[in-house]
Amino acid sequence: MIIQQPKVLIPGNALGKEILLRLERYARVCYKSEDKMPAGGNPDFLKSKLKIGHESIIEHEKATVLFIIDRGISHEIVRHRIAAYSQESTRYCRYSKDRFGNEIAVIEPYFFLDDEVAYQQWKDACQAAEKGYMTLLQAGRSAQEARSVLPNSLKTELVVTYNMREWRHFFRLRCDPAAHPQMRQVAIPLLRYFQGQMPGLYDDIAYDRSFPERHYARIVITDDLFN
Repeated sequence: MIIQQPKVLIPGNALGKEILLRLERYARVCYKSEDKMPAGGNPDFLKSKLKIGHESIIEHEKATVLFIIDRGISHEIVRHRIAAYSQESTRYCRYSKDRFGNEIAVIEPYFFLDDEVAYQQWKDACQAAEKGYMTLLQAGRSAQEARSVLPNSLKTELVVTYNMREWRHFFRLRCDPAAHPQMRQVAIPLLRYFQGQMPGLYDDIAYDRSFPERHYARIVITDDLFN
């Protein structure tokens, strides 16, 4: 059994000033103020429109990221609309094959790290699930049948595309103290990255500042999401 940490992969050109400039240009059509747009854009323009609730203007641009998380968290993410999703399938991925290392991969729950007994119970349960899964496959059951015993901690890869307005909705819900701790683990550092790359679009969204930064999921900026 492979124990992994959650992370989020982002294409290197996914976010930045060019998106802000395009959004401002589109938004100015509503007010017929295109002639007032500076060459480098006005960083306060979009911010002022979002403040009064005019959020439809940022639906024209989107961002795609790849989450590597447990399946429990993925079930919450895919409830968001409007969106596009592509997810690792336990119906068609047979983890007994060589390309999966003949074992399952699970995401480590950080909240058990300071409790040796709880951590061992989690690990034992996942290993028991792995053993049951492999035994079912060896007995001739299909992957889609054997997956019935796989745990919520099973690692999954989920490609997510939202427009910029839906990302605001996602962050409002998933960075809140009421969100699942493993959801906050990936959502908060992702929000902070969005805030740094596109100031004005996400600066007003609060997040749970009590969440320990040492447990933030790693944000990976890459030119190849799948390398």
